[in-house]
Amino acid sequence: MSEESDSLRTSPSAASLSENELPPAPRPPGYVCSLTEDLVTKAREELQEKPEWRLRDVQALRDMVRKDFPNLRTSLDDAFLLRFLRARKFDYDRALQLLINYHSCRRSWPEVFHNLRPSALKEVLASGFLTVLPHTDPRGCPILCIRPDRWIPSNYPITENIRVIYLTLEKLIQSEETQVNGIVILADYKGVSLSKASHFGPFIAKKVIGILQDGFPIRIKAVHVVNEPRIFKGIFAIIKPFLKEKIANRVCFSFPSLLVFPPRV
Repeated sequence: MSEESDSLRTSPSAASLSENELPPAPRPPGYVCSLTEDLVTKAREELQEKPEWRLRDVQALRDMVRKDFPNLRTSLDDAFLLRFLRARKFDYDRALQLLINYHSCRRSWPEVFHNLRPSALKEVLASGFLTVLPHTDPRGCPILCIRPDRWIPSNYPITENIRVIYLTLEKLIQSEETQVNGIVILADYKGVSLSKASHFGPFIAKKVIGILQDGFPIRIKAVHVVNEPRIFKGIFAIIKPFLKEKIANRVCFSFPSLLVFPPRV
């Protein structure tokens, strides 16, 4: 008998073990906080995050998912669940609803969320439609710069731009610093024509804003709109009904003097 077959014969299989003898399920990777002391203080003051209760709060959210949504296919790692708690200031019920929304959004819009990876979006990433500026704002928020003029509609549909936005957000939200500080969106509408703006209709607007507000664990601290053309009033009229009051109040139609805008290349 070969060495391999002998090993198979003498080693007990999982099926032959009683329930009590089965090896324990592997535990998710343990959480290690990467926040500075200043950010720990900021999280405590702004998000009601208490370091001494952090893992207890994560476990409470994990227990709620297992009890109320046992069939939800989601990560239950500490670091992943913590994103949702921070986004909802450690309110368990609101964090759970955000997690449910996060997954339902992906199921309801497969053309955006299927195969969401850089290799599938090389052309859009290279276009300059969306960039993350090399510095943060004074509050430590990463700045997402959106330039619709870089998009050529005949090359690919608008949903590809939306895919790049969410791909970038998924990368940014991995940082605990971003989870605490939030992000700033800088939209440069220079050169945007009415024909291009028409691609962003009520259906697209409602879906995108709905996900940003209620289906993604990110804190949007400000939206700066610069170089807006005359037609932007019409664009904003489409968007505004879907904005929550808090977000609408954070939209600013002026150039933020504290941001250094990169050269247009």
